[in-house]
Amino acid sequence: MFSVCKPVRKLAKSAIALATAALLTACVPGGTGGGPSINTSKPVPVALLVPAGSANSGDAALARSLENAARLAMADLQNVQIDLRVYDTQGNSGTASAAAQRAVAEGAKIILGPVYAQAANSAGLAVLNNNVNVLSFSNNTSIAGGNVFVLGPTFDNTANRLVNFAGSQGKNGMVIVHSNDAAGQLGQSAIARALSTSRVNNAGTVGYDRSQQGVINSVPTIKATVDAAGADSIILTATTAGALPLLSQLLPEAGVSPTITQYIGLTRWDIPAQTLELPGVQGGWFALPDPAKAQAYRQRYNNTYGEAPHPISGLAYDGIAAIGALVSQGKADALTASALTQNAGFQGVGGIFRLRPDGTNERGLAVATIQNKQVVVIDPAPQSFSGAGF
Repeated sequence: MFSVCKPVRKLAKSAIALATAALLTACVPGGTGGGPSINTSKPVPVALLVPAGSANSGDAALARSLENAARLAMADLQNVQIDLRVYDTQGNSGTASAAAQRAVAEGAKIILGPVYAQAANSAGLAVLNNNVNVLSFSNNTSIAGGNVFVLGPTFDNTANRLVNFAGSQGKNGMVIVHSNDAAGQLGQSAIARALSTSRVNNAGTVGYDRSQQGVINSVPTIKATVDAAGADSIILTATTAGALPLLSQLLPEAGVSPTITQYIGLTRWDIPAQTLELPGVQGGWFALPDPAKAQAYRQRYNNTYGEAPHPISGLAYDGIAAIGALVSQGKADALTASALTQNAGFQGVGGIFRLRPDGTNERGLAVATIQNKQVVVIDPAPQSFSGAGF
């Protein structure tokens, strides 16, 4: 059974890019009280908006996995009944807007999904005047606020975790290396914000164009920036499918030794598994959800449905877990923004998480390194939000 996390006073403290490239406007500034009144003694109508019917390859499987995960979470709830109603968005904002309006007209008290940022933004706007909150599966914080929350892992959350850990390990100066595209610039901004409130100094920023030549051209500048600042760490926004393999090869060859300068990744370095074979990533740091809990979820899903879950399907589980935990308290205001953003947070498939009044989220992440081509956790995920770092 998943329940609201209880603060424990003495306990201490990946991103899958779903966002569209365009920055989107949040519905309204973050609020603290909006939401419907519900009868917790009856099944609570919950709408699940999934990208079924889309022309995009893989969206059908994603839609199925999200619904499966939501139903798996419902099976774990005790003394709470959810009336789950699934609506197809076809992966586009117009259909998502219509689906959200239809869902509310048919009684939905809260909406889970959609996946894509533009669709989530449209769904939120469509039901804003109906006082219904939207727990989207996006990780694009530019749409967060008002009645729209993002459940996806955010750059800010990951950057804060890694920068604070680096500071705890005595790191003093960090160089930010980022791609010049929208995702890289968002990552760079998140890291800069994290550094501005930490004990680690911002030792410089180097951008590169997302091409092989662009990466090659950036290496001497990265080396010069590290040397000029005496930086003891570099943090890369590069993904395993992007520039990470090339950067992790070229930087050591240029004299930025991983044994002297700590390499840190804003994205997951363990997906796909063959990335662990790269010599340049050995000893690097990155953040990930609580591995034991994430693995338990994957195994349970596989045992139930006979296939592996989609990597973001756990967000649907988390949404149902949070709704169930709040409804179980028997309060009519369980699905208001003030209830959803209660400080203690919730237990999800990858560990603790909580929603913030500005529509973003915080997740308790582990810090891992790669040793001998294996993932090794060097700082476990926190088990509550009451400890250091939160």
